[in-house]
Amino acid sequence: MVLRLSLILVGMAMFGARAGAQQVTKQDVPGALNFTRLETTVACGGATKPEAVPEIKKLGFASIINLRLPTEAGADVDAEAAAANAANIRFYNIPFNGQQPDPAVADKFLDTITAPGNTPAYIHCAAGNRAAAMWMIKRLVVDHWDTDRATQEAKALGMTSVALQKFAVEYAESHKR
Repeated sequence: MVLRLSLILVGMAMFGARAGAQQVTKQDVPGALNFTRLETTVACGGATKPEAVPEIKKLGFASIINLRLPTEAGADVDAEAAAANAANIRFYNIPFNGQQPDPAVADKFLDTITAPGNTPAYIHCAAGNRAAAMWMIKRLVVDHWDTDRATQEAKALGMTSVALQKFAVEYAESHKR
């Protein structure tokens, strides 16, 4: 496990130097699955319990963007929102169905991630796949990155779905900013 993580980090460091991307690192945050940080800009992760919220705030994040559907097993959106309120960190629930991606959800995500005061942001879903795909959309549409560069970064952040990658690219092609 340590060797695998070391190889991943070395590979990410080499990618970052080659493509000019920020460095992606895994962090151990109790209560947050697959917490993957992109320097100071953003972190993407999976299932996040309310007890992880104070630590996310301590790490310097200004907002939490939860992409889970309230009906997903283990998604306690209300408890996470209450924990965010108690920790004085902005909280947004933007339910994103990875099986039926909706461009309107991507629109709302982009409006949220680009709103003043919302970065750095911690973006999460159940595993990190949808969170990384949404970040890829931001890179393509707002930051005007090329597809290969945005895809590599999204994969380093946890995107595994070819369908979500395709959705991100198609969305970006039809939603220029």
